[in-house]
Amino acid sequence: MLRTIMNAGAGLVLERPTRRKSLPELAEALAKSAQKIEASLAKLPDSAMNRRVLSHIIGIERWGQSRLRVFLGEPLVMDEYDGYRPPRDASWDELRQAFTDTRRRTIELVHQLQAAASPLDKKVPHNQFGPLTCRAWLRYLDIHARSEARKMR
Repeated sequence: MLRTIMNAGAGLVLERPTRRKSLPELAEALAKSAQKIEASLAKLPDSAMNRRVLSHIIGIERWGQSRLRVFLGEPLVMDEYDGYRPPRDASWDELRQAFTDTRRRTIELVHQLQAAASPLDKKVPHNQFGPLTCRAWLRYLDIHARSEARKMR
């Protein structure tokens, strides 16, 4: 039952809003939100809570990149995001740079997907939301980073 609800929710929140979006449009949305997040990070203090949240954002985005690479032909690995998080002892400045680098790599992946003419209706599973298209994965990563970034103070 919960799986059905999560899949339906993913269809409404992740799939439907991206149906008519091109990969370049989604890359642009990711770049714009990264700029906003980076501007916010520059104003935030170094705190344990902020480091924990930013590490989580980075880990999820890196994990999502591994799923996006499946659209390029890499094998699917059904893992959790924990192994993608930066080291626990990473400094605030290191984490801020890691976010910038990670988002840049996500945008590079979008361009690779565009160049490879990856089938946009193919789906790759998300551990919680079920099978998602490439577009939905990109929206998920964008929504996740923006919503989590609001938790930092």
